[in-house]
Amino acid sequence: MQAAYSIWIKPVKKTTMAGALLLAILIGIGVGNKVALHINLLIQVIIFLSALIVMRSGSFYKLILIALAGLILGISRGADYHKILNEYEVYYHQKITGQAVAAEDAAYGRNGQLSFAVRDFKTDKGIGLRGKIMISGYGANAVYEGDRVHFSGKFYPGYGAYQGRISYAELSVRKRGNSTVSNFRRSFAAGLQSVLPEPSASFAMGILIGQRSALPEEVKKALLMIGLTHIIAVSGYNLTIILNATNSLLRQQSKRLATLLAVSLIATFLMLTGSSASIVRAAIISLLSIFATYHGRKIKPLVLISLAASITAWANPVYLWSDASWHLSFLAFAGILILAPLIKSRVKIAVSNTLIGAVALESICAEIMTMPYLAHSFGQISLIGLAANLLIASMVPAAMLASLVAGIVGIFNIGLTSFLAWPAVIILGAMLSLSNILAQIPGVFVENIKISLVTMIACYIFTGIFIGLLHNKTKDSKHVNITDTEQNNLARA
Repeated sequence: MQAAYSIWIKPVKKTTMAGALLLAILIGIGVGNKVALHINLLIQVIIFLSALIVMRSGSFYKLILIALAGLILGISRGADYHKILNEYEVYYHQKITGQAVAAEDAAYGRNGQLSFAVRDFKTDKGIGLRGKIMISGYGANAVYEGDRVHFSGKFYPGYGAYQGRISYAELSVRKRGNSTVSNFRRSFAAGLQSVLPEPSASFAMGILIGQRSALPEEVKKALLMIGLTHIIAVSGYNLTIILNATNSLLRQQSKRLATLLAVSLIATFLMLTGSSASIVRAAIISLLSIFATYHGRKIKPLVLISLAASITAWANPVYLWSDASWHLSFLAFAGILILAPLIKSRVKIAVSNTLIGAVALESICAEIMTMPYLAHSFGQISLIGLAANLLIASMVPAAMLASLVAGIVGIFNIGLTSFLAWPAVIILGAMLSLSNILAQIPGVFVENIKISLVTMIACYIFTGIFIGLLHNKTKDSKHVNITDTEQNNLARA
């Protein structure tokens, strides 16, 4: 009896309490897609503040209370957002006209249509729809972020993170956007294309800002076959890799310089990519990590990932419900922030302490974490993905830096353009050549191997067990090292 009581009052770390709250919120949002539980906003605030107060002194029974509070908050948020989505039902399969503001630069998609996400969506009757909407159509030569566009077309249910879409719309630009950020991004793209040959220029645009519309189909296919499509997407993976590389290079020399450079890179990346959802996710994780590191604190990676996932899923629960890119993004984060450091601490390989070795290890771990999901959702897998990440993805930080320099030089069109652009030409050319060589190996890409949901879950359970074993062994190793040090100090005394 006393043993059972001691379990209930056993102290629990605050980070564990925070992690339980965040994970419970995520689970609740997922359940909220099917369960209707609507709670007043004031009551939600009271529940959240109460959970924060309870968290100050952790114990097992308080951990359960916090998890229950998070579950209630999550279910309520999911149910409320599901109610918002019901607003779309009346418009599905109906022709509507209206205006919206482009949330990104348009790219040519299927059948030569200009495709872009929009915000401030309003019909001609003055009815506004909340959420993410994709518009594809003809009539405008180009659509840039910030442009006010008039549309007319049939409205259909969305897919992924989009609540609705309009295809084959009639488009016309009513007002051009003229923001400083948008103008800089266009100037950068033009500058990059002026100093790099094709397809290197288009490849650099994909790596830096996720623009794939100009990339030749054979290059896209080669990257797909070797499991490297993620490097030409607007990916938080790329941002995380480049920040880790910056930290590895400068942290030992100057913590302040490393922090300033990391924050500058995040701001530049957000400006170039147009603040896409995946980059915002990475920026949240990166900024929290940078802030904690600068002040000498360490946030557990699982808590960090859970916090970013909770914030983004709370803002748009559809991310959690059906957005594959959201799922893949956080799986990749788990590989980079959780699995890679554990393997590095246990496998004493000299190359893992180098910048290229560390990037290669992180890329491979991200690939391992995403493979079961890709096999389940898309039924395709690259058998050479791990090797391709080792050989090619490790070049991403250097390629991004070299391309950034080349693009800036191209903007100002100074006389040293050819000299400063050659590193980007060499690195991007090498990456493209290696991709083409690996893609030509017979049998490297397997399709129609879709695994079941149960199999996918089993894969992640085994991965979780493996991570747990690595974590325990790492803690034991640290304990042994501390004990040995103490014994040596006693011997000297």
